[in-house]
Amino acid sequence: MSNSRRRGTLASIAAELGVSRTTVSNAYNRPDQLSNKLREQILATAERLGYPGPDPMARGLRMRRVGAVGVLFTEHLPFAFEDPASVDFLAGLAEELGEMGDSMLVIPASSQSEGEYDTNLIRQAVVDGFVVYSVADNDPFLATVRSRGLPTVICDQPADVSEIAFVGIDDREAIKPAVRHLTELGHKRVGILSVRLSRDPNDGSVTPKRLAAAHHQVQKNRVEGALEALAEAGIDAGEVPIVERHFNDRKNNKEAAEELMTSHPDLTAVVCTTDTQALAVLEYAKEKGIRVPEELSVTGFDGIERAKMLGLTTVIQPNRDKGRAVGKALAQEIARNNDSHGDTQPAGRVLLQTRFEVGKTTARPTQIGWQK
Repeated sequence: MSNSRRRGTLASIAAELGVSRTTVSNAYNRPDQLSNKLREQILATAERLGYPGPDPMARGLRMRRVGAVGVLFTEHLPFAFEDPASVDFLAGLAEELGEMGDSMLVIPASSQSEGEYDTNLIRQAVVDGFVVYSVADNDPFLATVRSRGLPTVICDQPADVSEIAFVGIDDREAIKPAVRHLTELGHKRVGILSVRLSRDPNDGSVTPKRLAAAHHQVQKNRVEGALEALAEAGIDAGEVPIVERHFNDRKNNKEAAEELMTSHPDLTAVVCTTDTQALAVLEYAKEKGIRVPEELSVTGFDGIERAKMLGLTTVIQPNRDKGRAVGKALAQEIARNNDSHGDTQPAGRVLLQTRFEVGKTTARPTQIGWQK
């Protein structure tokens, strides 16, 4: 004979206690409507009968809230927890969502994929709204998010979608203090390392045509901002070598450093659009016996913890605060969506401040440089 028994229901609990089903439901959803004694009696009966409580999805539909936020992250999922800047952002977002009582659903979608599987992850996500984390302006997954019609906040890029709330920094201006620092020190031969400029991969040199047509606005703005600051010092942008890597990981960044340095042995400084790239340059320089900063100056961007510990000269952006700001902005969008009666208001826009910090990796160039 089977040992299983039928689970209790709202109706069976109500019948056993002689109360209405609404009263049983209030024990879970509106406990302030009941006396402590009656609520404890209902919960004890529910536990005895094996009733697990109301279906959270059904409750979410009734309350117009499911208590979850979807985060569109167009990278392979492990990268979200390996890249230091992304980790800081997600930690800040998680802090804010935790205070709101919401959970976070990270939705990975490969930057090179347009597969139905990735799209369905977005279409089928049971969430109150979306955070779009740093995608190209022509990203198909962004279009899928927009088709859901849910409250959405874009972080970092694209920055020009006027009807969607935005949180980010001014990347073009933020990188200029680092470059001006180098030119004021006297550097004339400066190279640039960048991570992906568009969804189509390019592991190599960046042409003016590719830069002009770039769809990843953060990297495009950082590179163009660096070139503008170099031009202020009379350095022709056409003479500045730029090397790009599609994936921002240790292996690819180190290969990019090697390509730039071996192709242009007269460089005295390298401007990197991420700290992880700058760390790869430092690693490559150490292996080749190139002294930093005596023979080569290096700057980064992000202000990740390891870079600060090593004394990297870098631009520090508030990644953790950015995550919290995104969480606050999304909460406002969700509240506005639930309270709206057909009225339209302009989407919010938050620009956070960055700061430039001089570390131990920059100095005046020597006459002979590092080339041997």
